[in-house]
Amino acid sequence: MRIRRLAMALTAAGALTLGLAACGGGGEGSDGATAAGDGSVVDKIKNTKRVVVGTKWDQPGLGLKSGAGEPEGFDVDVAKYVIKELAGGEDVQIEWKESASSNREAFLANGTVDIIFASYSITEERKSKVTFGGPYIIAHQDTMVRADDNRIQKATDLAGKRICQAAGSNSYKRITDPPPDGQLDLDAQLVGAANYSECVAKLAGNNLDAVTTDDLILAGFAQQGGGNFKILGDPFTDEKYGVGLKKGDVKTCEAVNQAIQKMYSDGTAKQLLDKWFGKTQGLKLPTEAPPAEGCS
Repeated sequence: MRIRRLAMALTAAGALTLGLAACGGGGEGSDGATAAGDGSVVDKIKNTKRVVVGTKWDQPGLGLKSGAGEPEGFDVDVAKYVIKELAGGEDVQIEWKESASSNREAFLANGTVDIIFASYSITEERKSKVTFGGPYIIAHQDTMVRADDNRIQKATDLAGKRICQAAGSNSYKRITDPPPDGQLDLDAQLVGAANYSECVAKLAGNNLDAVTTDDLILAGFAQQGGGNFKILGDPFTDEKYGVGLKKGDVKTCEAVNQAIQKMYSDGTAKQLLDKWFGKTQGLKLPTEAPPAEGCS
């Protein structure tokens, strides 16, 4: 009898294991995103009409989440357009997931998100970990000053001026360091801040003279500032914002690139750029889709 009971227990345990595998082993992360080894994201979108999208939640104009609603911004609207194109024009249920700069690669690799639109600059180092669609826009590092400050007309005027050093960002090095890591090699004064929101607050309070980072990030803060700031329109780097995918998802990458081309050709890109950045003084907005980097 004891042997019979042991055999029954082992059989039950095996059935439980199989049941758990059937429930949790569908190749999805904890939030329903496609996990390693599954098919392409474009196939998932077409088949399930569901997708998990990573965006920033703290960048006005690009991706900003307030309260219980979904995030809003240019990146978010581009994501909605591209996802619908990937679904053949059908509606898709999107779950938004905050994706900070520090966790984007991990979220794609472990299946927390399916796809990322989050001011995600394409770099050679990142290409070794991520397959990038796009870029859908090329941002440029620029400089923002108070609207009534005419002392600073171009980036080289920052010599001797107080500029913001945001924690975790290397943008200030483009001003203060020589190539290859820097750009202008100017003797500017660094004023520390926890993030770019604090940088902008210090700029408004005359505690520094300029904030320098990607022009689209600056544009969001400038528009939020209600005319108190202006962007110089003197860009000195190229930041190619790409669509992040799990490494090797070439099929989705190619579909994303087609959607981006259509977004510019049908006028949607211009509408979105005008919506989010059109009122920003000094910002030059593109009129054509940037060349695709190629999927790998």
